[in-house]
Amino acid sequence: MNWWQRLQKNPLAEFGAILLIIFYVAVLAADFIAPYDPYVSQPSGSLLPPTKIYWVSKTSGQFIGPHVYPTTQGNTDLETGDRQLIVDFKKPSPVRFFVSGPEYRLLQMSLPLPPKWEETTVIPGIPLNWHLFGADNGAKINVLGTDEQGRDQFSRLLHGGRISMFIGIIGVIITFPLGLLMGGISGYFGGWTDSIIMRIAEVLMTFPSIYLLVTLGAVLPAGLTSSQRFLLIVLITSVISWAGLARVIRGQVLSIKEREFVQAARAMGGNPLYIIRRHVLPQTATYVIISATLAVPSFIGSEAILSLIGLGIQQPDPSWGNMLSLASNASIIVLQPWLIWPPAVLIILTVLAFNLLGDGLRDALDPRSLRR
Repeated sequence: MNWWQRLQKNPLAEFGAILLIIFYVAVLAADFIAPYDPYVSQPSGSLLPPTKIYWVSKTSGQFIGPHVYPTTQGNTDLETGDRQLIVDFKKPSPVRFFVSGPEYRLLQMSLPLPPKWEETTVIPGIPLNWHLFGADNGAKINVLGTDEQGRDQFSRLLHGGRISMFIGIIGVIITFPLGLLMGGISGYFGGWTDSIIMRIAEVLMTFPSIYLLVTLGAVLPAGLTSSQRFLLIVLITSVISWAGLARVIRGQVLSIKEREFVQAARAMGGNPLYIIRRHVLPQTATYVIISATLAVPSFIGSEAILSLIGLGIQQPDPSWGNMLSLASNASIIVLQPWLIWPPAVLIILTVLAFNLLGDGLRDALDPRSLRR
């Protein structure tokens, strides 16, 4: 039985993988799935609760299918904080699938690129104006309500997931090659090279990562775009994270370099860097794959913490971290809980899914289990 079959027989790992696939597909197709522009406010639509879907007409009592009614915000009770909702029951608006709406470019990708690190469109995307669902007759269907600016919370949650979901992937792409290279060089050459690299790694590991992130996040220059902040957060987190991986890889390389095939490559005059890259580091692939899967949640958590305290992605650009920052307002937690629970639950589910998948990969790729 190979590792893939073993992984498929692990229901928790399979659940984590399916959940991650759903999340990544959703955030990649956020423009299509989201009914509205995440930056556009609705008139008189501040802090609306999730839209209630009706099946029976409120005026005639007849069954007319799923529909909503135009809803706006009324006056606020200054003593209790309750907000009056004004619902126009005379205008039923059917809920439709595949409706036209704001234009967008599906799968468009923009990144801050050198030399000026300005946001540049890498993939132009496909121009479309179709959305997965929506309401007719000018009514709005806010699945998760609206925020204090009257913006659709569900649309912002999907678009914000792009940052929160991909910051871990990009962080691993930067951190793991650096940790593999430094750990491989340290373990293979030994001596003063090993001492210097390991002392640097130990110094980095002594820094409390959260406090260092907060300190570095606070000194980021003002006026940075969200893409530039995203890149800097990834770089800062990656610089902190490579040290632990390098120490583990060094220990494995110390054992691997004494094996016969490495000694043979060295006797044949192989270049040390070539031997490390071609013969030594591939032997650590099992650990690296498992460790990479388990490392992604730490990057997601770092972004969420920085954005939560206002040092990460800035408004109006959404991310799960800065959407969760409203939790610092006690009145929001009590009166508008729909603004807090969705990003919190998604962060928890994403971290849980990566951990379940990582545990499943560890069991499936364990050499001792494969030999048995």
